[in-house]
Amino acid sequence: MNLLLAEVAQATQRLADAGVPSPRTDAEELAAFVHGVKRGELHSVRDSDFDARYWEVIARREQREPLQHITGRAFFRYLELQVGPGVFVPRPETESVVGWAIDAVRAMDVVEPCIVDLCTGSGAIALALAQEVPRSRVYAVELSDEALHWTRKNVEGSRVELRQGDARTAFPDLDGQVDLVVSNPPYIPLTEWEYVAPEARDYDPDMALFSGEDGLDLIRGLERTAHRLLRPGGVVVIEHADTQGGQVPWIFTEEKGWADAADHPDLNNRPRFATARRALP
Repeated sequence: MNLLLAEVAQATQRLADAGVPSPRTDAEELAAFVHGVKRGELHSVRDSDFDARYWEVIARREQREPLQHITGRAFFRYLELQVGPGVFVPRPETESVVGWAIDAVRAMDVVEPCIVDLCTGSGAIALALAQEVPRSRVYAVELSDEALHWTRKNVEGSRVELRQGDARTAFPDLDGQVDLVVSNPPYIPLTEWEYVAPEARDYDPDMALFSGEDGLDLIRGLERTAHRLLRPGGVVVIEHADTQGGQVPWIFTEEKGWADAADHPDLNNRPRFATARRALP
């Protein structure tokens, strides 16, 4: 075992003791980041090339600073995104939301589908859809100045049209023309603050996390936005907490002009997102 791998083993134990959920992965990711190699190449780093800055970044992760803030990057489906303070770090759970959305758009058999991402944050969802549905027209909206600093970096050179504004009033020029509305909005109840993981509670912006006493305030507003934007037969996909399974589909009722409202599980088989179709006239 070379020096770096021995240090990674020690770092893994330190991160585990600090309560980091994936200590070995994070210790290796940070070692690769500091030494400019891939995780599978750590064994190739010569002992003389060991960089003591490794222990500086381990100390930051011990304090539960997000791995992605330390490295400045987040991986999402086939994307590498720039992230940092002020923007929500995309999570793996959201990849299943995007996967469902891509399948839904492809099933529509629309030549150039129109897609809107509400509360885009880093731009992860919008960029993934633009990349994986090549002829789509993708629009995204974000309210926060701090988040937009990162969103603009990520969407630069892409086909995503980014706007700043309130998701509840965004894109009046697209009313009735959109095939798919997708969103990962804030959905954590304010009463759950103390139970949120430190990486999110202490580093993700509150605007991207919390939404009223039951966590559903903004989703109720986005229901109206989605109905306004979608053409008849268009689909909305909204992520929610795994504890909100069954609650969100009831927001998209037949009385409000929706059909086929349903919940869907994530890769861990927990209810993760709701979908509904704008009813035909």
